Amino acid sequence: MSAQRPSLFDVRAVEAARRRAGRIRGDRFLDEAAQEGLADRLSAVARRFRHGLWIGTTLPAAIRSLAQDWSLADFDAQERLAAKESNFDLAISLYTLQAINDLPGALIQIRRALKPDGLFLGSLFGGDTLKELRDCFALAENEIRGGISPRVAPFADVRDLGGLLQRAGYALPVADSEKLTVRYPNVAGLVRDLRAHGQTNVLAARSRRFLGRRVMTALEDCYAARHAGNGKLEATFETIFLTGWAPHESQQKPLKPGSAKARLSDALGTVERKL
Repeated sequence: MSAQRPSLFDVRAVEAARRRAGRIRGDRFLDEAAQEGLADRLSAVARRFRHGLWIGTTLPAAIRSLAQDWSLADFDAQERLAAKESNFDLAISLYTLQAINDLPGALIQIRRALKPDGLFLGSLFGGDTLKELRDCFALAENEIRGGISPRVAPFADVRDLGGLLQRAGYALPVADSEKLTVRYPNVAGLVRDLRAHGQTNVLAARSRRFLGRRVMTALEDCYAARHAGNGKLEATFETIFLTGWAPHESQQKPLKPGSAKARLSDALGTVERKL
């Protein structure tokens, strides 16, 4: 029997971060931007969805009109999705897959919850998210403590997530991204927004050691020197949007190799040469 792979994220820390975010009356601008992005991508689909699955605990008002009726479900501590299989026309996840240890498995569970030809839309943070904070945390801790600890979670890129959709069995998978740069007067302002979104450090291997004033001062100095514009600290947020369909025989399929009826060289007006 093979050893179980260690978890990247601490499930209890994830739940605590979400509970704290629920108590904070902060500006959820990242959630609102992602909701608009998901709605924009859905507007290109010429179909009315009847039964929608919202993966989370609270359905945003901006999402309600995207389906006639909704069910809410979330992943439990064992990362099992409490949703009936082959039951939904549409499933939407807004950053709720961000701290899932088995992301391919979670995507498979969502696909199984969809009816054939049902649509999944999701958003996750991409690889450029908080790159400035990651950079300065590493430099500050190394300078003061002579080493670094995981402070910012690793984020996947567009190509990786598109590949995961394919591996999870989705048809017509698409992954694309949008970037947002937010400016803050200091690091404390950035941390407040991260707490309000429930996006603080929940890595299983995170250091429990208090940062201390010297590290925080070095962090602020690094940020001001390397990632500031017009006196403000810049923070990048990259959102990757995922689109995939539960397979159905009516969907478009790629042509078999060699089945083309015209040559590309003829269309381009060039001469074809064998290698």
